[in-house]
Amino acid sequence: MNKFTVGLMVVFLFIVVGCTTLPPKNQNNLCEIFYEHDHWYKHAVKSEKKWGVPIPVSMAFIYQESRFVADAKPPRTKFLWIFPGPRKSSAYGYPQAKDETWEWYQKDADNGWGDRDDFSDAMDFIAWYNVQSHRKLGLSKTDAYSLYLAYHEGHGGFSRGTYKNKQWLLNVASKVQRRSQQYGAQLASCRKDLDSDGWWPF
Repeated sequence: MNKFTVGLMVVFLFIVVGCTTLPPKNQNNLCEIFYEHDHWYKHAVKSEKKWGVPIPVSMAFIYQESRFVADAKPPRTKFLWIFPGPRKSSAYGYPQAKDETWEWYQKDADNGWGDRDDFSDAMDFIAWYNVQSHRKLGLSKTDAYSLYLAYHEGHGGFSRGTYKNKQWLLNVASKVQRRSQQYGAQLASCRKDLDSDGWWPF
């Protein structure tokens, strides 16, 4: 391997590392999240306008699923209590979407190049999935509690009520609902600033 090739590899790695988006410092305040990552607001507005799912709902989902870690994965299982085994599922990225669900989204939403570790695609996916829940199950686009149950259990599982005996899941859905409401109140207080000159995404 010559010096030129090595140099290109170093530059490439520098670019990749430099482009990695770190999770927001204060994940409990939606205004601060968007002030820190202003391009996220642009993508959030685009998703909301496209699908009609409120920004606070989608952002509460991402917080719950990945804490805004782009390449989040489920923990590995243990083999013989010591050795790392396979992961519990193929869930990946900001939305923790499984392979088969992501492929469904790519085809249905015509986003074949979408990536689960890309914030824009993740926001689009979550809103798209919640719209499917709205259409198939009649759930309100603002009902973060029910939408999250459908997101976790799938549309078939939600219809069968598989969540009813999972108190831990009901508790998580309640947390998502509360965070969605919290994010909504916060966004209402700063949206004019985000939409003003210097923050307006379009």
